[in-house]
Amino acid sequence: MTLTPASVPDPAQLTAADQVRLRALRRMKLFATALLVLMAVIFVIAWNLQEEHPWLGYVRAAAEAGMVGALADWFAVTALFRKPLGLPIPHTAIIPERKNDIGASLSEFVATNFLSEAVVREKLAALSVAGRAGEWLSKPESAARVTHELATAAHGLINVLRDEEVAELLGAMIREKVEDTPLGPPLGRVAAGFVARGEHHWMVDFIVDRLYTWIESNPESISRLVEGRAPSWTPRFVDHIVSDRLLREVETFAFAVKTDKAHPIRLALDKFLGELADDLQHDPESIAKVESLKHRILANPDVQGLAGSAWKSAKKAILRAVADPQSQLRVRVNDALLGLGRKLVEDRALAAKIDTRAADAAGYLVANYARDIAGIIDETVAKWDGEATSRKIELMVGRDLQFIRINGTVVGALAGLAIYTFAHLVLGG
Repeated sequence: MTLTPASVPDPAQLTAADQVRLRALRRMKLFATALLVLMAVIFVIAWNLQEEHPWLGYVRAAAEAGMVGALADWFAVTALFRKPLGLPIPHTAIIPERKNDIGASLSEFVATNFLSEAVVREKLAALSVAGRAGEWLSKPESAARVTHELATAAHGLINVLRDEEVAELLGAMIREKVEDTPLGPPLGRVAAGFVARGEHHWMVDFIVDRLYTWIESNPESISRLVEGRAPSWTPRFVDHIVSDRLLREVETFAFAVKTDKAHPIRLALDKFLGELADDLQHDPESIAKVESLKHRILANPDVQGLAGSAWKSAKKAILRAVADPQSQLRVRVNDALLGLGRKLVEDRALAAKIDTRAADAAGYLVANYARDIAGIIDETVAKWDGEATSRKIELMVGRDLQFIRINGTVVGALAGLAIYTFAHLVLGG
């Protein structure tokens, strides 16, 4: 029996491998059919000549049984894929008519025998996933490949994201976090720590230094201030005397604050800062003022736009880094992967721990979801067209099934010859 156009997919739709299978299937079908025809020709010749040559009775019996075997096995093989000769014979065209049941049975078989927890754990233990991954990653070309793939994925992901949506999301996350967190107490604790450790003194020194330097460098400003506020009736020389005196007093005062670490102003400032730190932590009014200031700052449009600006800057920096193979980011990722690979190879305890975790995870998945995973098989098969499924399976295994027909022909002929010989020699037929 040869394939008809309806019995296989359109060759134009077949892959190169399918084309090879199709040619092999046709050759085997032609050979099996030719063997059947040969048995029929031998049978006809032996039937007509056996009266003149009695020994041809053995040949006829062998050819007759060979035809029966060939026809029976042709029927059996054909019945798997279609109805033989198009006849509505029961229990034929098994694959197209029962493909859903076959898919469900195959799915159950895979879930039971391949996706069992014991099988998966045993396979993973034999593979030593961490060790193999470490050996692969410890090779520079492998680490470079993973780094390249990660960079490509990051580039694609970042380009897919819309700037407005990311900025809005970041802004919302920051606002939510800041709004839900009272700032007074943590600021008070930080300030109290600064004051307790004396870390605020450098700031006081800086301010006093700058103030003293400004006073020394701008005496005319103080003079103008004094003279501008002096009564109009006072003599000009008196204003000069007063301003000079005031300038010297201010300079002396500023110098004293600058050089004397125990100056009353400094001590008063220390006390003020300590009280402020305590109020920020415990005084409801001070805490409320900080919260009010926080909300006003968050409501400022410029502040709200910071998230978008930050994301755009970060996006440009990341895109530049992932696009440049020599960027610091990619070099560090590559080095980290190499280091991870070496660690997985050298640290047996770590590798064993990772293997155990992987086995636990895989065991949990197959123990709880094996049937769902294998269910992909019957769900996929259920969507297939019955005839197309039958043709595809025949294309995959049909060549091997033709050996059943060939073997049936040969075995049938030998069996027929044996039976005929037994009947004549033993039973005297």
